[in-house]
Amino acid sequence: MTQEVDIVAKNIGDVGMMAVTAAFFLVLTALLWVACFRWFKSIIDDMIKGNSQMMKDLLTETRRQNDMLTDISEGLKPETQLRIKHTTGVYFDLAIEKVCRIIKKVREENHIADKEATRHKIRTLIQNLHEDRESRFDCFVYRGKKLSSYINHDWVDWVAEVVEREVYADSVNHGRAYTNVHATYERIKIDFYHKMNQD
Repeated sequence: MTQEVDIVAKNIGDVGMMAVTAAFFLVLTALLWVACFRWFKSIIDDMIKGNSQMMKDLLTETRRQNDMLTDISEGLKPETQLRIKHTTGVYFDLAIEKVCRIIKKVREENHIADKEATRHKIRTLIQNLHEDRESRFDCFVYRGKKLSSYINHDWVDWVAEVVEREVYADSVNHGRAYTNVHATYERIKIDFYHKMNQD
C-alpha cells in the first residue's frame, strides 16, 4: 500500500499534479463519451424498431380498410347486384324444374302410402339440391362474404312442404305443382336478396 502511494507521489512530483488530474479527467471523459454514445445508440435503435413496427401495423390496417372499401363500393354498384341476381336467378330457376321432377318421380317410383319414408326421401332430395346450390354460391363474393353465407337453411323446409302437399294431393296436376313450386322459389329469392342488402 505504501509502495503505491509512493508511486503516485513520485508521479505527482515528476509530472505535476495538473498532468495527473488532467489524465484522470481525460480517461473519465472518454468513459462518459462511450457510455453516452451507447445510450444514444440504444435510444435511436429502439425508436427505429418502434417506428418500423408502427409502419407495418399502419400498412396492414390500411390494406384491410382498402379491401373493406373495395367490397363496400363493389356492393353498392347496381351492376354488381344485377349480375348476382341474374346468376343466382339461373340457379333458382333450375331448382324449380328439378323440384317438379322430384314431385313426379316420387309419385311414380315410391310407395307413398309410407308417409315417413316418403317424407325422408323428399327431404333428402331437397337437401341435396340445396347443398349443391350452396357449394356453387361459394365461388361468388358479395361485400367481402361468400354468397353462400346469405343462404337460409329454412328453405329446405319451405320446398319440402310444397313437395309433400303436391305428392299427397288428391289429383295430379303438373301445372298447379309448377305454380306452387315457382311461388316458393320466388319467396326464396326475395328472402335471399333481403339478406344480401341487410348487411
